[in-house]
Amino acid sequence: MLRKKKLYLRPRKAFEKTRIGEENVLVKKYGLKNKKEVWKTLAKVNYFRRRAKELARSPIEEQEVLFGKLKAIGLKVDSISDVLGLSVEDLLARRLPTIVNKIGLATTPKQARQLVTHKKILVNGNVVNSPSYIVRVAEEKNIFIKIKNKAPKQVESKTENQAGSPAEVLDKGGNA
Repeated sequence: MLRKKKLYLRPRKAFEKTRIGEENVLVKKYGLKNKKEVWKTLAKVNYFRRRAKELARSPIEEQEVLFGKLKAIGLKVDSISDVLGLSVEDLLARRLPTIVNKIGLATTPKQARQLVTHKKILVNGNVVNSPSYIVRVAEEKNIFIKIKNKAPKQVESKTENQAGSPAEVLDKGGNA
C-alpha cells in the first residue's frame, strides 16, 4: 500500500513567538483541533495563490474558471490580485463548523465542531462529519441538525399472535 504524502508544510522555525500567537488566536476563534489544521489551510491558500500566478499570463477565460471556483466556495475574488491577497482566515471562515456556528445551530465554535464530528449536521440532506469541509454558497441554506425520531416501542399483545409458540400449537391439537 502506498503512503499518502502530507498536504501541508510545518513552519521553518519551530518557536516563533508572533506566529505561535497568531495561530493560537485562529485555533480559538475557529474551534480548530490543533495547529496542523491551520497549516493545512495555509497550504490550500498557497495552492490558490500559485495557480493565480500561473494563470497571470493566460487568457481571461482560463482565469475566469479559477475565479468561478473560488466564488462558488464563497471567496470574493475578481482579479489575480484578489486571489494573491487571500488569507488563511478567508478559508477558515468557509469551513463547516464556522458556518454552523454563524447560522446559530451551535453556540460556540467548539460545539459546532462537536456536532459535525458526531454526525449531527446534514448538508443537502447528507451527513457530513468532516470539520474541514468547505461549504459552498449554494449549500449554505441547506444546513440542518439531524433530528432523531424516537418511535415508541410497540408491545405485542396476545391477540395479535394468537397461535403462540410452536409448542403451544402442538399441544392444542397439532399432529405431532
